[in-house]
Amino acid sequence: MAPEHELDPATLGDHFDRLYRAAWALCGSREDAEDLVQDTYTRVLARPRIVRGDDDVGYLVRVLRNTFISQRRTAGRRPVKAIPPPEELELADERGGLQPQAAVEDREVYAAIADLPDDFRDALVAVDVAGLSYSEAARALRVREGTITSRLYRARAQVARRLQGVPAR
Repeated sequence: MAPEHELDPATLGDHFDRLYRAAWALCGSREDAEDLVQDTYTRVLARPRIVRGDDDVGYLVRVLRNTFISQRRTAGRRPVKAIPPPEELELADERGGLQPQAAVEDREVYAAIADLPDDFRDALVAVDVAGLSYSEAARALRVREGTITSRLYRARAQVARRLQGVPAR
């Protein structure tokens, strides 16, 4: 059995970028991703956490995913008010101002990832966005490594088709 250690709150900031990218892929929007990462850190810091091995990022991605799922379930139980959308207004993204084409491409990729079925999206986010190895992703998502490989193949193919404008099957 892998040795256990307490998750060090002082090192959580080292994983922010990976968690933020993972959250953006799950949510499909930067603002929701920021909120999700903040909620994840709030949960983790609420009490001491014991992690097996040196897999801090895998543990944090699992907490992020579980927080995301909990928020979606909660939102699904709330009544939704119909708010008319603004007149096709595209707000300027201040962070993408230097490279607007890159910002548009990022937005399209993250939107394509967010639209994937949950299992495929989770595998793609864990490996390609958060940077976990296949074995780390398998442990974080509690599936076999072969399942990760299969889901990644299908998820990548679906994202590529969507970005090429090919309709989903």
